[in-house]
Amino acid sequence: MSNKVSSGFEILHELIKLTWVPEIIKSIALGNENYTTILKSIPYLSHTELNRKLKILLNKNVIIRQEEGSKIHYRLNSFGEDLVHIFNHLEELEEKYLGA
Repeated sequence: MSNKVSSGFEILHELIKLTWVPEIIKSIALGNENYTTILKSIPYLSHTELNRKLKILLNKNVIIRQEEGSKIHYRLNSFGEDLVHIFNHLEELEEKYLGA
């Protein structure tokens, strides 16, 4: 396996293993772009965890933070959009092979 492939797996694994990260990324992809709507869209997610995970996603260049006047929006960059595609595919595999 080439270093590129193994590095890709490492990056993906690092993000998937973090609790709430896939849910946050998918929430943003579904149009929940401000803090409050992201928080409301994910049951049991605390303010503290959302803040932590948004910082991680910003540092990993998965999302971008945009200020529009007094409002702050979080949007997926191309890496984040690719991750949504991967997450969706993983869910399809689960449904197809595990009958979930």
